[in-house]
Amino acid sequence: MLKKKLNWNYFLQEEYNKPYFIKLLKIIRIEYNRFICFPKIGDIFSCMKHCSFQKLKVVIIGQDPYHKENQADGLCFSVPDGIPFPPSLRNIFTEVNNCFNQQNLYPNSGSLIHWAKQGVLLLNSILTVRKGSPLSHKNIGWEFFTDQIIKIISNRKKNVVFLFWGKWAQEKIYLINSFHNHYILKTSHPSPFSAHMGFFGSRHFEKTNDFLKRIGKKTIFW
Repeated sequence: MLKKKLNWNYFLQEEYNKPYFIKLLKIIRIEYNRFICFPKIGDIFSCMKHCSFQKLKVVIIGQDPYHKENQADGLCFSVPDGIPFPPSLRNIFTEVNNCFNQQNLYPNSGSLIHWAKQGVLLLNSILTVRKGSPLSHKNIGWEFFTDQIIKIISNRKKNVVFLFWGKWAQEKIYLINSFHNHYILKTSHPSPFSAHMGFFGSRHFEKTNDFLKRIGKKTIFW
């Protein structure tokens, strides 16, 4: 008997057929027809496209996509090549430098696809947004869908690192299966309004790699 391939579609197929998700897709089609929305339709599920279920070992939870032109690429906190770093992303890179004793070594690109390909799922709770209107697609169904993704990861995998930054993300901690030896790290959001309330100095990137080493997995090149 052929072994079933455990990919995202295998786990989410049932979800795709549920009434709430069918309704959600109808709403999204209307929104994208009437308004400028981000990310591009083809990038809505990019976080899963670039991070396979098999490789996944770290999850970072975001809120909703960047709402300015050309910023959102379907991965939380990430922006396409050539786009200036939003403040939260710059603070993320600052903390990476803090963790690994690098002095202001910022990458040329704000794209985090290379993180995703190493097994980091960059998952926004809400996967789409209207231009210039943060949280405009709140409560239309995305939160329920992405909660199901977190539950699937929590129940189907072991020893996953979950990074919860800010109150919004930390409200998802209850979804994590405590019997599967997951590693939960939480602190303030990397936004300029809260980064100094715990994010800076949290050393989450270093702690993540230390944990991966302990369980015999390859570390992330942040």
